[in-house]
Amino acid sequence: MSALEIVAVIVSVLGVWLTTQRKPLCWPVGLASVILYAKVFFDAKLYSDLLLQGFFAMMIVYGWVGWRRNAGATDGAVAVGGVSPHDWVIGVAAGGLGTVLLGGVMAYFTDAAVPWLDAGLTSFSLMAQYWTARRWIENWWVWIAVDVIYTGLFLYKELYLTAGLYAFFIGLAVRGLWSWNAARSSPVLSGS
Repeated sequence: MSALEIVAVIVSVLGVWLTTQRKPLCWPVGLASVILYAKVFFDAKLYSDLLLQGFFAMMIVYGWVGWRRNAGATDGAVAVGGVSPHDWVIGVAAGGLGTVLLGGVMAYFTDAAVPWLDAGLTSFSLMAQYWTARRWIENWWVWIAVDVIYTGLFLYKELYLTAGLYAFFIGLAVRGLWSWNAARSSPVLSGS
């Protein structure tokens, strides 16, 4: 456990908590978290997760712009909705394809510690992040599953504080699912 990991944990908790509250401020806080965790994952040789931080940075910009356009007039929280069955299929297929492609690269061209698992978690985290940016409630189900597995991975890699963070993220994701369901604005958001 390093000072960098401690700061990354604190900033990450704040960013996810703001997301559960549907506050656009979650995006700049999330960007700070991504930068900090890029270094943590580089040091741990979790290269897919390092790469994930770069993709998260791009998704943060996308989400930040989208959420700013859709902030509510009274409390600044964004409207949310559900994912369509078509987008479920596309998301799962993209996550699976990303796992195979990234896992192969990491397994054969790097000294990644757990290339296939890391690649799968990376791919499905990207799917969840995209769904978060789109304001689809089901993003929280994906985050719950990913965070459960990440908790085990970080325990295995002896990143105990980060494992604790991801265990806490499970609770925040459950809270986000509950909160977003309560605020549901429409059955399916499309094209927004």
